[in-house]
Amino acid sequence: MDYPIWAWAGFGIFILLMLALDLGILNRKAHAITYKEAATWSAVWVTLALVFAGLVFWQRGSLTGKEFLAGYLIELSLSVDNLFVFLLIFSYFKVPAKYQHRVLFWGVLGALVMRITMIALGAALINRFHWIIYIFGVFLIYTGIKMLLQKETEVHPEDNPVVRFVTRFIPITRHYDGDKFFTVVDGKKTGTLMLLVLVIVEVTDLVFAVDSIPAIFGITTNTFIVYTSNVFAILGLRSLYFLLAGVVEKFHYLKVGLSIVLAFVGVKMLTEGFIIHNFDVSKETVITGSLVIVALVLLSSVVASYIWPLRAETNVEVELPEGFNSPFDDDEGRLGGDERGLPEKR
Repeated sequence: MDYPIWAWAGFGIFILLMLALDLGILNRKAHAITYKEAATWSAVWVTLALVFAGLVFWQRGSLTGKEFLAGYLIELSLSVDNLFVFLLIFSYFKVPAKYQHRVLFWGVLGALVMRITMIALGAALINRFHWIIYIFGVFLIYTGIKMLLQKETEVHPEDNPVVRFVTRFIPITRHYDGDKFFTVVDGKKTGTLMLLVLVIVEVTDLVFAVDSIPAIFGITTNTFIVYTSNVFAILGLRSLYFLLAGVVEKFHYLKVGLSIVLAFVGVKMLTEGFIIHNFDVSKETVITGSLVIVALVLLSSVVASYIWPLRAETNVEVELPEGFNSPFDDDEGRLGGDERGLPEKR
């Protein structure tokens, strides 16, 4: 490990205390998260991340501090892009607003376990087979290009193999039972829709982790920095969801920015060793340049989204049943039929 065991334990205890404060005290009763609550908690998590970054700068120097900031910025940006998918999932399953926080909370706990497992595996592979970092680089370039060309995200839970696997072994009801993940039907313990939504959220995070973990390893192989930057980004994700859920679709150029960032990090992984050894450039200079480029690309994508907003679709074609008579009698759009706007029977 890059850091002593007490550092890992202390960070873990801090995170558990914050989660206990969140669910055990502040959100004990299920309720719809207000904009003010979301804004407050988002500010809290960003502030805590910056304070932690300050501690890293103080204890480990500017190089490690910049690695944490770059990693945190990349992970947080990827998390914002993921919010749209969570919004689609909650909309698809019509999850009541007052229960969405509970799903995201337990989803975060599962994500923390999955992330530390994947980070440990990735670090072990890189330490044993250093050449695998080049595979990560190529993968990130491919992912960036794929993200750039990918069309709008759609959610089809019924086609998800994990959903099929879960529903095969665990009976799932077609309704919610408050904020419970399990209920009793005809004397048998049965999963609720909440459980199915939680499983889909966990699987979605696992898919996102496949992209984000190699990206952070492109910045640093320090496992403690990789994990802590991931954790702060994930913990801030819940608050960001409730803060940005209504406007996340307005950041339509963010995906373009993220695709450029992923491709850039991939290129960095492939060329960093060559640049350092042949151009007499320090590791810190490379990290500083990467941090600046990532920040400028992401900021530019957000600004571009505001300068060139998406135009609302005005020419919408709707397929109508055969034999349907339009209420409009002529090409000028004058309404026929009765005064209620219903078409006349012909």
